[in-house]
Amino acid sequence: MIKHVFFDLDHTLWNFEKNSAMAFDKLLMKHSININLNEFLFHYIPLNLKYWELYRHEKVTQETLRYGRLKDTFDLLNYKIDDETIDLLSKEYIHYLPQFNHLFEGAIEVLDYLKPNYKLHIITNGFQEVQVRKMKNSGIDVYFQTITNSEMAGVKKPNPKIFEFALSAANAQKENSIMIGDCIDADVNGAINFGIDAIHFNEHSIEIPSHIKQVNYLLELKKYL
Repeated sequence: MIKHVFFDLDHTLWNFEKNSAMAFDKLLMKHSININLNEFLFHYIPLNLKYWELYRHEKVTQETLRYGRLKDTFDLLNYKIDDETIDLLSKEYIHYLPQFNHLFEGAIEVLDYLKPNYKLHIITNGFQEVQVRKMKNSGIDVYFQTITNSEMAGVKKPNPKIFEFALSAANAQKENSIMIGDCIDADVNGAINFGIDAIHFNEHSIEIPSHIKQVNYLLELKKYL
């Protein structure tokens, strides 16, 4: 029945945390910010996830997300830094991030496996300017027929309207589509509540409801597709 496979990008195909760490390593050195990278990331990673959850649910703007996750991190580290520098860092981070393009293990192999038999698509809440460069620079843009982001849809996952927008762009139907992503709230429950099947990319093997399909490695998708 499945003809269309929709993927999330960050944390699903594109190894966000690894690439983000490399971008921050470059930024901290460039600006002579004397903070240990691991200590910085220890605070930044959960703050970034918190801000993205707020952003998904329309509680903060894109600008607040980009500024707040850095400001809060420096505050927790008791590192004095002015707002102008934080704004500069937030802009340069977006510039450098797509320059590092590690994918999850098995990403290319599973896309090669799926492409002959399915039409592949992306649904992402990420910023359009960055997501396009990530896909192009990592060489995976050639696999996908459509890319839907929250800016063009006007809403973010898990809002059903972004799934409706993506299916319309792909000329797909609910019954012949499936969503694959790392976020239970945005990707999995968002898709299921909209009426399409979903698979959770459960990289960290967290406990999830037993009725949800899951894989811990991308190549395990061959079990379902």
